[in-house]
Amino acid sequence: QVQLVESGGGLVQAGDSLRLSCAASGRTFSSYTMGWFRQAPGKEREFVVAISWSGGSTYYADSVKGRFTISRDNAKNTVYLQMNSLKPEDTAVYYCAADRLVRNFGLRNRRADTYTYWGQGTQVTVSS
Repeated sequence: QVQLVESGGGLVQAGDSLRLSCAASGRTFSSYTMGWFRQAPGKEREFVVAISWSGGSTYYADSVKGRFTISRDNAKNTVYLQMNSLKPEDTAVYYCAADRLVRNFGLRNRRADTYTYWGQGTQVTVSS
């Protein structure tokens, strides 16, 4: 069993920054690709970014490229999402997720069905 707990969400103004954290337990964290997804009201869950198990490779959605940065600290079993230059359209519940395969990273990690374990989500609201 894997538990993922997100934190760091909140209400900010456009142009501000936030850093989300996702703490993992119950699994060999360092062996799995991690992803961040988000879901806005009335919309489907969408891919934001993924990071390989080593942290050496990443994929970003075009909508966040250049503004968001994903990182991980395998010693702390934590993945981070630094969000800068936030826009109102970034408003959503943000979820972290753990891949279902060991040491696997590729285009598939942009799909939600790639991930087995999900956190409960953290709300990010960006006012204009």
